[in-house]
Amino acid sequence: MASGLPEEPAGVRVRRRSVLASAAWAAGTSASVAACTHDSRGSGPERHAPPRHGTVARLVATPEEHRGVDWLRSALHVAVEIEFSTIPPYLCGWWSIRNRKCDAARLIRRVISDEMYHLGIVCNLLVGLGGRPRIKESAPVYPGPLPGGVHPGVNVYLSGLTKALVRDVMMAIEAPAAPLTDPTRDALSIGRFYDELLKAFRVVAPDLSVDRQLHEHIGEDTLRPARTLEDIERSIEIIKDQGEGTSRSPADGSGEGHMAHYYAFAEIYHGRQLRETGGEWRFTGTAVPFPDARPMSVVPAGGWDRPPAGARRLLDDFDSSYTGVLEALDTAWHEGDSRGLRTAVRRMRGLEDPAVDLMEMPVTGTEETYGPRFRPSG
Repeated sequence: MASGLPEEPAGVRVRRRSVLASAAWAAGTSASVAACTHDSRGSGPERHAPPRHGTVARLVATPEEHRGVDWLRSALHVAVEIEFSTIPPYLCGWWSIRNRKCDAARLIRRVISDEMYHLGIVCNLLVGLGGRPRIKESAPVYPGPLPGGVHPGVNVYLSGLTKALVRDVMMAIEAPAAPLTDPTRDALSIGRFYDELLKAFRVVAPDLSVDRQLHEHIGEDTLRPARTLEDIERSIEIIKDQGEGTSRSPADGSGEGHMAHYYAFAEIYHGRQLRETGGEWRFTGTAVPFPDARPMSVVPAGGWDRPPAGARRLLDDFDSSYTGVLEALDTAWHEGDSRGLRTAVRRMRGLEDPAVDLMEMPVTGTEETYGPRFRPSG
């Protein structure tokens, strides 16, 4: 379990976030990102494969004067991996809920939509710099760490919705460097990574091409091409605010009253909505009952061992369809065609039926069921 995750009772006091200690971010790290980049000030099209497991600590330890367009591309490749890696575990949790109209299902569904939007943002920024997302090539393996080494110690796995999944995976992924709910710091948070990415964009101030950037509605959000530094700043702030809240509030800053992902998941975990009273935030609001969920087992490393024929067929069908989702996402940004993104979203919706069918099939000798393993085929 990652540090800083709540074990407090529902009435726990929520502290104000203090200033982040940026020095801790790169402490003890002096390696360059030469393995990930070429000419640090290069501005031509991408000429090299993305780092499959780019190390965030190495990237942010690079002196600012050595962070150029290639550094930005390398960091954005990691950002694409991070954003996509959150979607499968969230989908498994959501698909496992029997009543999709309950508060918990509604909260998780919104987060999934936001994560697709965040994926779109970083893909747009990457192609704007002449790069190409390689989502299928860098598809995450579960269970395993988050890409780039953010939130070290967090083990992301696939299972049905349980309190452990909410705490150890969902909240652990979204945890801010210094959560309002805990003073413990995690210098390698996703939000801190985006701080460094934005800092580099401000220093480099690169010209962005809009040729292959997409313009498309994703849930409640609209993905738009980024043309200016102001567009970049707004886009990255949206990712941060929707994930971990603003510096003074657990809300996402949209003005629509949405809880940021970390605190939305915390409401599910604590079973109460977060409310401010007398300048303090506490989980003392309306009850958020933990939903009845299908008992999907944790998917073991390497997938299921000799599943029965029915489960094997569903697993293969799911993986084939999942591969189609990855290929459609790659095609969308390789060709700059929004139809590819719409195809990917449609195919992702089609994953639900085989996933739920698997979650209804008992694993022999247990009270748990099978579930999707999200393993690309071919």
